[in-house]
Amino acid sequence: MTPNNNAGKIRINQLIRVREVRVIDSEGNQLGIMPIEEALLAAVDAGLDLVEISPNAEPPVCKIMDFGRFKYEQTKKQAEAKKKQASFQIKEIKVRPKTSDHDLDVKVNHIIRFLEKKDKVKISLLFRGREVTLSHLGREVLEKVVEKTKDVSIVEQEPKMEGRIMMMVLAPKA
Repeated sequence: MTPNNNAGKIRINQLIRVREVRVIDSEGNQLGIMPIEEALLAAVDAGLDLVEISPNAEPPVCKIMDFGRFKYEQTKKQAEAKKKQASFQIKEIKVRPKTSDHDLDVKVNHIIRFLEKKDKVKISLLFRGREVTLSHLGREVLEKVVEKTKDVSIVEQEPKMEGRIMMMVLAPKA
């Protein structure tokens, strides 16, 4: 029951620097407002720590508890929340307006694999030189990709030109 400075923003035991605190015992019963010395003695008698759980209250609220167990449960909750958090990446596939059908099929297979892993896919269609005048061919290529992946994807961003690049974003179906 020594002061623990690596607790982050949570103050325990002698690190609590106020005159009076509202105390809650280990079972959750309110013991009332008491001087800090008396609250620390109650925690020592119980063989536990005095932990400040609401420092902004007037007076601050402290609970008598096992601080090590409290920290352990907090880390478990954070890990569980992180596990439930949806994460995805944006994968990029580059194609050309004159990409052959077989090569396009290979790239579509990659796109499907990415979408099945719940990643978004950005398809960049690159135009070189005078190919930029063939933007209708580029749209056809992107439409083929959409048609071949319609079972697993939805179009999140329609094809649009940015300089010499036509881009489109596909997202996995929910």
